[in-house]
Amino acid sequence: MNSSQLPVSELPILELITNASLLVQLVMLILVLASLSSCVVMLRKRRTLRLSRKAADVFEERFWSGADLSKLYHGISRGDKARVGIERIFESGYEEYLRLRQERRVSADNILPGVQRAMRVALTRETERLEQHLNFLATVGSTSPYIGLFGTVWGIMSSFRALGTAQQATIASVAPGISEALIATAMGLLAAIPAVIAYNRFSDQVERLETRYDNFREEFTALLERQIVSVSEA
Repeated sequence: MNSSQLPVSELPILELITNASLLVQLVMLILVLASLSSCVVMLRKRRTLRLSRKAADVFEERFWSGADLSKLYHGISRGDKARVGIERIFESGYEEYLRLRQERRVSADNILPGVQRAMRVALTRETERLEQHLNFLATVGSTSPYIGLFGTVWGIMSSFRALGTAQQATIASVAPGISEALIATAMGLLAAIPAVIAYNRFSDQVERLETRYDNFREEFTALLERQIVSVSEA
């Protein structure tokens, strides 16, 4: 008994896939690649966000412990590791503060706006870093079901065309072809569901980190403003 004569329940999934038409197999391959790629993105994004939260915790503890800002800045700028998150925002802001303070033509009133611009640029870059590849997860989550559905529709059309030319048209003869096509829809859902869940979760975590960075920027701006006022009054 060949595969076309076996009951659908007895057909191995792998055999259904190998017996599918070339276009349906291509759709399945695209979905498998999209699923694997989204898994890689999810693992990397999870690691990036975890390290960003840890770095923010460590730096804020040092910053609010009363450490001297100048020593903190020089300790960060002389370090070998790349600055990310709050460290990068602080370094950009304090570096601009030192540069403007050394320029004689810059008044005290113009120092703070320059510092704010530098920190906004750093915040924007950090936001872009955190949001990197999130659009890919959104794309996989939104398009995979439709790609799988396209493969299913095409497979069912092929099965019914073959059924129309068959001498003896029975459900048993067309069921394997329909089953092959429906696998594409199942694969589309398997690719989409984890991507959607990961996108929503990571988007929430990114938003929380962005809020945390922006709050630090505002608090650091207020701290520098008090320092500028005290220096100008001295």
